[in-house]
Amino acid sequence: MREGEVLALDKESTMHIHVNGRNIEITDAIKAYVKEKAGKVAAHYEQIDAIDVILSVIKNPSVNDSHIAEVNCKLGGETIRVEERAENMYASIDLVCDKLDRQVRKFKEKGLSKSSSGGESIRTPLKETETV
Repeated sequence: MREGEVLALDKESTMHIHVNGRNIEITDAIKAYVKEKAGKVAAHYEQIDAIDVILSVIKNPSVNDSHIAEVNCKLGGETIRVEERAENMYASIDLVCDKLDRQVRKFKEKGLSKSSSGGESIRTPLKETETV
């Protein structure tokens, strides 16, 4: 496994993007593409600590979708993991970032709905009726 560089989004930001490759040389173009796509996901939720991206290629000619992109996104105490396969690396990066975007939005909305409801149940207690 080849280690990639750590990419920071902003000088003020503490969120890092780690890009690693298996059976693939991580070029500057791929790093920049991952940084661009993951940066859009990070714009939705500011409390993302780190995004670990593992790009791999299966070198078996009988495998159709041989390019795999895996992403582990650390936010707070939780981790979101997504994986996608495609015929080329850029397509797999697009697919995995779209999937991660949906998962991060879902996580954010779930956290917002818990905090806005005050932790109360949506179920109303049954009122006991008095029978005479």
